[in-house]
Amino acid sequence: MSTWEATGVGSHPGEDHLEAIRVVFGEVPGLPYLPELPARGVGADMVGRTAALLIDLPVEVQPSGWRLSDRPGRDHQRAVDHLRRDLDGLEEVAHDYEGPLKLQVCGPWTLAGSIELKFGDKMLSDAGAVRDLTASLAQGVADHCAEVRRRLPGVTEIVLQLDEPGLPGVLAGTVPTASGFGRLAAVEEWRVEESLRSFERPVVHCCAPGVPYALLRRAGVRAVSVDAALLRRRDDDALGELFEAGTTLFMGVVPGTDTRLPDPGVVAKPALELWRRLGFAPDRLSEQVVLTPACGLAGASPRYARAALAAVRKAAQVLRDDPREG
Repeated sequence: MSTWEATGVGSHPGEDHLEAIRVVFGEVPGLPYLPELPARGVGADMVGRTAALLIDLPVEVQPSGWRLSDRPGRDHQRAVDHLRRDLDGLEEVAHDYEGPLKLQVCGPWTLAGSIELKFGDKMLSDAGAVRDLTASLAQGVADHCAEVRRRLPGVTEIVLQLDEPGLPGVLAGTVPTASGFGRLAAVEEWRVEESLRSFERPVVHCCAPGVPYALLRRAGVRAVSVDAALLRRRDDDALGELFEAGTTLFMGVVPGTDTRLPDPGVVAKPALELWRRLGFAPDRLSEQVVLTPACGLAGASPRYARAALAAVRKAAQVLRDDPREG
């Protein structure tokens, strides 16, 4: 059970990492996170940023995208430098912070569907390569978390979020080959479950249709992060089983791009309605549902990014104080 109430998904607009960190710690102090700023270019994107953490698997950018390389080059170094600068900024802004902190990385399956082998198709096409990638990522993430703990000794726990927008496609066999003319074979669910256990009870974020709730529950993830607009009544049984297992749902309830934000009661309504349909005790709602924007905020204006985080925090107070409202 969580008491986090509200947080963000990860990405922010602009290139000012210090300002983004200040916004996060100011607006969602219950579960702040290290924001990502993809507008900075190569190496600041989700795949490149995570690739900077990989152990003994250097990457480079080719016209087709990220690819494994023989040795770390300029692109890899750029990604490492972005991350180092962000950690320096985190230490500067939050040096006296005490509490939980969320870190986001691209999950192994979306990563495997995005990075190409040195000579050939995507890593996803080779089960052995995916195993190597998962092990490299797990070690790199553990090292990353250890460094954050060293820099911020007041952090009580690190909440690891794996971004897996590509996971439904991996399971359905719809990920295109490197050439784009074919599709890579569907991956068996047991392989995905096994890989997720390489990470210490992560939050899995998937803002695509077809989130595999039952698989994630079996894998023992700590929370599932989804866009509330994509939830369907047919998901209710799977969500009920998720909650029964003690899993938390991160529910994206405000758009990730600029719009007029309604009042907190309206923002909270999807969570209240879901909880009422499932028939759980109202006082459990704020313990098992954390409100977030629907996805990352990279496409928003800086003003809206701040307002969106403020909106989910205020809506979370509705879930806590008036769980029978709505």
